Amino acid sequence: MLHHNSTLGVIIGNRDFFPDSLIATGRQELLEVLRELDIEPVILDPGATKLGAVETWADAKKCAALFADNRARIDGILISLPNFGDEKGVVETIKLSGLQVPILVQAFPDDLNALTPSQRRDAFCGKISVCNNLYQYGYPYSVTEQHTLDPKTDAFKAELKKFVSVCRVVNGLKNARLGAVGSRPNAFNTTRYSEKLLQVFGISVQTVDLSEILGSVRKLADDDARVKERLVRIRGYVNTQGVPSLALLKMAKFGIVLDDWMQSLDIQASALQCWDSLQQNFGANVCTLMSMMSEQLLPSACEVDVTGVVSMYALQLASNTPSALVDWNNNYADDSDKCVLFHCGNWAKSFYGEEFKMEYAPILGSTLGNENTYGVVSGRVPAGPFSYARVSSDDRHGLIQAYVGDGQFVDDPLATFGSRAVVQVPHLQELLRYICKNGFEHHAAMNRSHSAAVLHEAFTTYFGWDVYYHAA
Repeated sequence: MLHHNSTLGVIIGNRDFFPDSLIATGRQELLEVLRELDIEPVILDPGATKLGAVETWADAKKCAALFADNRARIDGILISLPNFGDEKGVVETIKLSGLQVPILVQAFPDDLNALTPSQRRDAFCGKISVCNNLYQYGYPYSVTEQHTLDPKTDAFKAELKKFVSVCRVVNGLKNARLGAVGSRPNAFNTTRYSEKLLQVFGISVQTVDLSEILGSVRKLADDDARVKERLVRIRGYVNTQGVPSLALLKMAKFGIVLDDWMQSLDIQASALQCWDSLQQNFGANVCTLMSMMSEQLLPSACEVDVTGVVSMYALQLASNTPSALVDWNNNYADDSDKCVLFHCGNWAKSFYGEEFKMEYAPILGSTLGNENTYGVVSGRVPAGPFSYARVSSDDRHGLIQAYVGDGQFVDDPLATFGSRAVVQVPHLQELLRYICKNGFEHHAAMNRSHSAAVLHEAFTTYFGWDVYYHAA
């Protein structure tokens, strides 16, 4: 999956009794920063309105028309105030454009030694008025952590990067098409969810019975050219030494059929039935296929955990890197801020260190037969940044709830099998109590980044979800 460079509609707010020089220099400084960050602006030409800014009703109509013409590629709107700005001109531009995208409001700071009529900005005050109008009109919007920020500063550049990530999450989720393959395991009430609640926020779920996939798999010949090509891809992706050739053949066929179904419906993420139907009716695990999809930024979760893959997709959109679904699985000795993350093995390849191999699933194999569980990937996640998230449909109260946070992957000793990691989370016991007391699943999504702040802003400001941010 390729990600296009971000495009922002830019509104330069103006009020005519402030000096024109502030608009001209402010506009130029902002454009230089956007260019540096590889963000494409959709902005009025300096000749289209006075200095290319928005103040009057006529200005608002011109800017709105420009935005409407570029509707398909505008990811968000940046409102920049080099001076006080005109609150009506700004909000009427957005209304007339018809855009429903994230909005960031930025105001230039005044120089304490330049508060004369010919130099002062008053954007500190104007930002409050612009936000008041956005609120009146019902537009959700974001603001910078510091009330005023010079665009040339590292602080503003970090805010802009965060906002672009928020735009990816919001726009990605509200147009998401997810695939649910099979039914959830009967023993897992924990992965129940509400399709209808997800649909309210634009997240659609397409379904297919596992028998349909398996039926199509059986029709593929062993010597089919696509099967041979898929076998090459699987062997090139992971060390398959010791894995029976029949298990690899089954996985190759399953992957072809699954890809065809997903592509036919433009599905961007999937949740698959696993134990114990696949092992009993197919004789293999398909974790490696899920790992390969997640590595290609097509996240895939097991046990038909649809809201789990929503969590994975959100983290992926925030970071532009693969996510994985994990169990909060074991305590780490008596260290109250560390724990073990585990799953049979379907995490994207980029999570692992040097060890990365395909094998059977010993826990499932203990009851289903090791020979029926080949296809998991095994390895350890090395030290680095760690973000976690969980989205869940709270059907008792008719709402979507979530939790997000950041921590660290650590290299503390761990002698076990499967896909595994040791993580350190400040005040972990408080987080676990929150998870338990609020009815969350034992699954969570993880990502090798620090993206919790992005998800918190996207989920709360633009979706209105009930979100717990476990900040350090």
